[in-house]
Amino acid sequence: MADVSVLPGFIAVILLFLIPPGPDMAYMLAVGLAGGRAAAAKAILGIGTGMAVYAIAVVVGVGRLAQTYPLLLDVVKVLGALYLLWLAYSTIRGARRSIDSAPEIATERPYIRGVIVSLTNPKVILFFMAVLPQFLGEATQPELQLAMLGAVNVGMEVLLYGAIGVGAGVFHSRFSESPRAGAVLHYVAAAVYIVLALTIIGEVSIGLMT
Repeated sequence: MADVSVLPGFIAVILLFLIPPGPDMAYMLAVGLAGGRAAAAKAILGIGTGMAVYAIAVVVGVGRLAQTYPLLLDVVKVLGALYLLWLAYSTIRGARRSIDSAPEIATERPYIRGVIVSLTNPKVILFFMAVLPQFLGEATQPELQLAMLGAVNVGMEVLLYGAIGVGAGVFHSRFSESPRAGAVLHYVAAAVYIVLALTIIGEVSIGLMT
């Protein structure tokens, strides 16, 4: 059986992880503002899918592999940072094209990009592989317990970040008729991606030097 008594403490920890801005939140804000509520809804489903992959990985024991070979975790972090830089580049191109009323690159395939952003988000990796196993409690079936915890975490992030993305999408119509305003949003989103990527790279570099 699963131990539900750990849920209050687990939920509190989830909120501590989700509230600080990260790649997932930044991506949802950018997609909501640039693509509207429909794009935000697709993006959060992608992020939820990526999180579910990590939840399943923890259940089958992949977390132990990352603990045994921590360099693998650094590799995934760097890949995530590189993807954020690529997103920044694509967003800047979208800003330039939006002035000429061309299709916005930043909002293409929001579901697929959401999956990639989630899979390469260091916060998600660390949480599922390091935190979930700490809340086994008195569960007699660890796999069932981890599956329950993973489902709770995925559900909370989908609801929280989905609300943020859809809320940002409300303002999309105010900018869609102004190419220059849309370009500004693209540049702001690109700046967020770059800062996050450089932060991740910096953290990995410091970890390798210590």
